[in-house]
Amino acid sequence: MGVSGLRRSLVVISSLASVVAPACGSATTTAAVPASVAVTFTTADGVSLAGRVFGPPDAHAGVVLSHMLPADQSSWYPEADRLAAQGFRVLTFDFRGYCPGGDAGCSQGTRDLNEAPTDLIAAISYLRSLGPARLGLVGASIGGLASLIVASQQANIPAVVTLSAPEVLNAVSAGPPVLAAVSGAKLFIAGLGDPTGSAQAAQDLYENSPQPKRLEIVPVDDHGTDLLTGSQGTQVQQLLEAWLAQYLHPGSGA
Repeated sequence: MGVSGLRRSLVVISSLASVVAPACGSATTTAAVPASVAVTFTTADGVSLAGRVFGPPDAHAGVVLSHMLPADQSSWYPEADRLAAQGFRVLTFDFRGYCPGGDAGCSQGTRDLNEAPTDLIAAISYLRSLGPARLGLVGASIGGLASLIVASQQANIPAVVTLSAPEVLNAVSAGPPVLAAVSGAKLFIAGLGDPTGSAQAAQDLYENSPQPKRLEIVPVDDHGTDLLTGSQGTQVQQLLEAWLAQYLHPGSGA
């Protein structure tokens, strides 16, 4: 599948409804990033993570965005803004040990990629506590790998999107048994010339996954969230957003 298969039906909206501070965790507002609130939540092993919530408080569908290395949650802010404008409640967050400070937040603990799935599970639980009944997972690189692993453990994840996800990183691995358990719709996106080899990884992840699934190899060298801002950024944005709209139905309470 190629760029010609990208869907162009969604209109990217530049404005979004203001959000109110959620009842759980700490929250503050800021004008330095798209309309959102800063929040904190705690993992099962007691680590406090920093995040931001975007989008309407009464949204029926939500999305958790997991960052790549060495980026932080701020790499997702523009996409979170676009998804919020389309009716999603969106949560970005910093993995443990990532403390860029300021509007990008500061998660506690020591950096440990092996705990990425643990951190993502906490993020999912937090977003669910805000009300969305349907949740999708979108992750870049290690964030995409963690998204697949967690989706294999939770049956109620209707959609997963990965940008340049590896098959294995440190002790984190998405082998055939893991992928076989991901029942939601899976979209694998990677850059053809990505020097990390993400195109081959995306091909392998796709081949080892059950339907519904889709593979898009984009003719660029970009990796992770850089795919959203590179020369094919608009097309990647549209593909990601169309996939989430198709399987999460943000405008419907059904």
